[in-house]
Amino acid sequence: MDSAEVDGPVQITEARGFRARRAFLRLPWQIYKGDRNWVPPLLMQVRHMLDTRRHPFYRHSEMKLFIARNNGRPAGRIAAIICRPHNEFHGEKVGFFGFFECIDDRQVACGLLDSARAWLAGQGMTTFRGPVSPSTNYECGLLVDGFDLPPAIMMPYNPPWYPELLEAAGLRKAKDTYAYYLSNEMFSDRVKEMAAYLQRRSKLSLRRVEAKDLDREIEFIRSIYNSAWEKNWGFVPVDDEEFGHLAGEMKQIFKPELALIGFVDGQPAGFAVALPNINEAIKPLNGRLFPFGIFRLLWRMRKINSSRLLLLGVKPEFRKSGLDILMYASLLEGGRSLGYGWGELSWILEDNHDMRSVIEKIGGRRYKTYRFYEAGCAGT
Repeated sequence: MDSAEVDGPVQITEARGFRARRAFLRLPWQIYKGDRNWVPPLLMQVRHMLDTRRHPFYRHSEMKLFIARNNGRPAGRIAAIICRPHNEFHGEKVGFFGFFECIDDRQVACGLLDSARAWLAGQGMTTFRGPVSPSTNYECGLLVDGFDLPPAIMMPYNPPWYPELLEAAGLRKAKDTYAYYLSNEMFSDRVKEMAAYLQRRSKLSLRRVEAKDLDREIEFIRSIYNSAWEKNWGFVPVDDEEFGHLAGEMKQIFKPELALIGFVDGQPAGFAVALPNINEAIKPLNGRLFPFGIFRLLWRMRKINSSRLLLLGVKPEFRKSGLDILMYASLLEGGRSLGYGWGELSWILEDNHDMRSVIEKIGGRRYKTYRFYEAGCAGT
């Protein structure tokens, strides 16, 4: 199903051609006008993410874009996505939706979601889940709690009416994830002493990721990543090309102080990567890096006050070693040396009780909740 009409003036069509693609790309500026917490994405990055001919994600996956118009004016958008590595790994037939934006109108939202769901059903998918843009290795989840602060780097943000729109279309909660806030002041002396004790133990050691040999380090990290995360809900294995592409994008803001590899008895056991919260710097650019935004970005990068712990994983056989606490402490110290006052730890699955317990013990406070929704592809 490439298009659908609903009762009234709302029309849902596939976003084909230059004008439709441009409307799809620019719609968030209409939705978030006046929202002080929204961070406009860099348009060049979004274009690349939607480019099914060049982005490595689409070498193994498919996407169809839909746009809604209300009396001829763009009113919403959605992408229907088939992530084949997810389905092959989990033995499922899940069709995903992502890049969802919509005015506060149930008719528009239901038309978009029904169009995406019908196309996915036509491709043989049985479950409809999202939002993921375009997989759990990128921005994913719907913000349902914590609308009072801007999002951290690579985390989604949406208006508070989106959950109601999805539920009106028959979608229900599949899984929640959490973001934690941790400042330098919240990290207790007791935990610092524990980390120092762990550091003295001969069997635990850390080293920074070496910037001068980053390509080799990236492959080293990928091998740990697929082992440490494979049992997680929603995990999508990443091949060499896509992992290299993701890492290449992060290289531009990489800080050695925020990237660690952990060892137990000399064996690679885990890693942690945090990134400067570049959202603080890109927000005033209003989506445009050129011609002069690059200079504003470089200037504002010097004033960033926070980071986001993007990845922290330990191989299953080493998870009771204390390596995670040692990495948390080292990352916080690295952030402090860069002048950062706080960090976000995200995202954490609601039922990952071991990781949540450790984060809460070291002082982390849960401050945002994100939700994955799902329904049957046939509307059941």
